[in-house]
Amino acid sequence: MKKSLLYISIFFMLLLASCNEEAKPENRKQDEQSAQVKGNAEEVKSDEEQLKIDVDAESEEEAQPVEQIPQYELNPKTFSIQPIGDANPRVVLLTIDDAPDKRALDMAKTLKKLDAPAIFFINGHFIATDDKKVILKEIHDMGFTIGNHTKTHANLKTLSEEEQREEIISVNDLVEEVTGERPRFFRAPFGANTDFSNTLALDEGMLVMNWTYGYDFEREYMTKEKIADIMVNTELLRHGSNLLMHDRDWTADALEEIVNGLRGKGYEFVDPNLIKGLDDEQQG
Repeated sequence: MKKSLLYISIFFMLLLASCNEEAKPENRKQDEQSAQVKGNAEEVKSDEEQLKIDVDAESEEEAQPVEQIPQYELNPKTFSIQPIGDANPRVVLLTIDDAPDKRALDMAKTLKKLDAPAIFFINGHFIATDDKKVILKEIHDMGFTIGNHTKTHANLKTLSEEEQREEIISVNDLVEEVTGERPRFFRAPFGANTDFSNTLALDEGMLVMNWTYGYDFEREYMTKEKIADIMVNTELLRHGSNLLMHDRDWTADALEEIVNGLRGKGYEFVDPNLIKGLDDEQQG
């Protein structure tokens, strides 16, 4: 009995000491500080979570494609570029045919450096190898528009309808496979369109596009100096001109001079993404 009373006494003494210890000001202060730290940690965590939500929302918003309102349209008779509304009329369109044959990637890098947009019209037989597909993808990923210039560069007027279909659709399919996008523009070799190719291009959602002027396929202009001079100083240059060039050594070498020369005459370069397409017409 005495031992039981002794144990009980000891227990109550320890309990009292513990209560006194917790009641000390310094202990209360430590508890308050611990609570504050915990509260701050939870607040920081909450702020971090909110920040992550905001960043994710912003990233998702940036990832959404920005809808671009057309500022120009293609004249179907002259194939020149016409402003819509208040768009700048003093512009020209740069186009490169027969890519990627020899120097298309060099030309794309030059244009990228000069901040000059362009359409690269692709021949299917030039993207038959993996190396050329990589070049096409690189040109596309640099922000340049990819157009359809048929599979083998044949004169469509000499082909059957089924052969014309193969020349056009196979390129659209291959370009889409490589870049993820089907071409919005079609240019027939030699400008030789047919009723069938026009209808097929329309069905494929492509604008048929010839050109205003071009010279680099003529022997007289197959030098850097000659092609640079004529592309800038020709009497055919006017507002909205649709400039035809090719993936050729002399044109690639002259390209920077051509761009700077046209800018020196007060011309800007049309972004092909701002040209009204068939989808825009259907939506309108």
